[in-house]
Amino acid sequence: MLTVKENATIVGVAEIRKVMKEVLEEMKTNRVILTKRNKPVGVLIDYQEFRQMEELLEALEDHVYGREVLERAKRKDRKWVTLKEAEKKLGLG
Repeated sequence: MLTVKENATIVGVAEIRKVMKEVLEEMKTNRVILTKRNKPVGVLIDYQEFRQMEELLEALEDHVYGREVLERAKRKDRKWVTLKEAEKKLGLG
């Protein structure tokens, strides 16, 4: 294992079997970058950090979609389709 910066550690895939206990401990404070033949192939992070990242991405996605809806609502050429019409077009209703 090699710490490359304050919050990142590199560990080879082959090495991970030997140092799993240390890797799990390292994940509590740092991201662990998995490498295979010295090329990054994945990242291990603490589950709580993962959940926080997911929540942030979901919030950003909601914000982007909300802005898109507002922009579309401003257009004068908009055409509205009811849910029933959309379901019918998609063969769902």
